[in-house]
Amino acid sequence: MTTVTERAAVRRLRHAPEDRPMIVIWEVTRACALVCLHCRADAQHRRNPHELTTEQGRTLLDDIAAWGAPYPIVVLTGGDPFERPDLAELVRHGSSIGLHMALSPSVTPRLTPEVLAELRAAGAGALSLSLDGNTAATHDAFRGVPGVFDATLRAAQDVRDAGFRLQINSTVTQANVHELPDLLRTVIDLGASLWSVFFLVPTGRGEMLRPLDPQQVEDVLHWLHDVSDLVAIKTTEAPHYRRVAIQRARASAEATAEGLPLVGAHPSDAPAVGELHQQLTDAVEGLRAQRHTAIRRPRPPIEVNSGRGFAFIDHLGDVYPSGFLPHQCGNVKETGFRDIYQTSPMLRSLREPAQFEGKCGVCEFRDVCGGSRSHAYAVTGNVLASDPTCVYEPTGQHER
Repeated sequence: MTTVTERAAVRRLRHAPEDRPMIVIWEVTRACALVCLHCRADAQHRRNPHELTTEQGRTLLDDIAAWGAPYPIVVLTGGDPFERPDLAELVRHGSSIGLHMALSPSVTPRLTPEVLAELRAAGAGALSLSLDGNTAATHDAFRGVPGVFDATLRAAQDVRDAGFRLQINSTVTQANVHELPDLLRTVIDLGASLWSVFFLVPTGRGEMLRPLDPQQVEDVLHWLHDVSDLVAIKTTEAPHYRRVAIQRARASAEATAEGLPLVGAHPSDAPAVGELHQQLTDAVEGLRAQRHTAIRRPRPPIEVNSGRGFAFIDHLGDVYPSGFLPHQCGNVKETGFRDIYQTSPMLRSLREPAQFEGKCGVCEFRDVCGGSRSHAYAVTGNVLASDPTCVYEPTGQHER
């Protein structure tokens, strides 16, 4: 039985995930001027003539809105969504029918204060920018174009000036993991309301990069939890952050009950943190006092996963559990998105953690975590396999 403390550590969905998603990502185009090393889409310089038309896009948004309240969040991404001349029209239509519209553009000359003002007026409320390093050398190498780092810092101010909630996305790899403390400082200084940390999935161009090993992932997740009182944290393709949040809540409750200091309290049932965690911790010592940014209460992670409260629609209308899990579940040109989401055998199987194989299938955290299905598929070819990026050894509470 979960305690009140543990339930508060993770936010629950307000609706049944088999009924509707909380977040829908629509890749409105694959065209993009950048050539990012870790791009899951292998973006192209020109728009595909077969991508969803304006009218098909309006129909898709109408179908999503037909679920009614609570409406899913719709994120228009790419490629670069700013490559679509009808972007403001799509945002305006989605907003007018009740959808929460957000944008995830690339930083190119198309991202101007004038365009941002138009999209904000059309009804978009949040916008994310990517920073994959805290130096121009690191970030520009990721993006494949010089000058993007400096342009992103300028764009972040433009985004806030336009009235958007700013989210910063960062993909962590072996090459940039030690820049995370400096990135945290920059994220805070930019006034971001959310820092979304992506754990590299070796798919698309990302196959060329080196992901963290499982112990490094564990270290980073605990460090992110440590600093989650400075800025709201979200992890992508690391759902075991929710397991860490629950274990840390237990440790804090135990420390409080025994009159022990909360700082450094580590759960006895969690894997030990390693050298990387200590390095990251040492690098942010004194940050709270320097920035005066501590928030009253960390933002708990929410229990969404590939196909479970989350879905991805590509530029051609194909539906996937996520953008990092290339298992096509249907096409919205042929079948309504709501029908695909509710009836696809693949999506339904992802909502049944008892079907997962290996330690994910017997883990006591399987219902709230479920492991990264994308990492499992990328490494083993089996979407139901155990998440190879997690070092936790289950107690066997759900043993079959």
